[in-house]
Amino acid sequence: MTVDRLPVPFPATAVLLDVREHDEWQAGHAPNAVHIPMGDIPSRAGELDNQSEVYVVCKAGGRSARVVEYLNRVGFEAINVDGGMLDWHQSGRPIERDDSHEARII
Repeated sequence: MTVDRLPVPFPATAVLLDVREHDEWQAGHAPNAVHIPMGDIPSRAGELDNQSEVYVVCKAGGRSARVVEYLNRVGFEAINVDGGMLDWHQSGRPIERDDSHEARII
């Protein structure tokens, strides 16, 4: 699903899952996103509600597509965010950091 087709605001029953690495997350991420790096998904998927729609995002859409395949195989309703955080930011959607520096996508 492209960024422009994502629900605004996200339904309370949906999760935006960011699977980028820690340094990418620290530089800038979507507000209220859940961060689980791609490599941690198999061991941490239980932290996600398998009754929720899970929108999966990475930088451009490749890693998130692989995570979506995995999550769908293990019982989730997962949807890839095509174009990732690059398109998210370019479309004007908000990004934030957990410190006082300016958020950016790396």
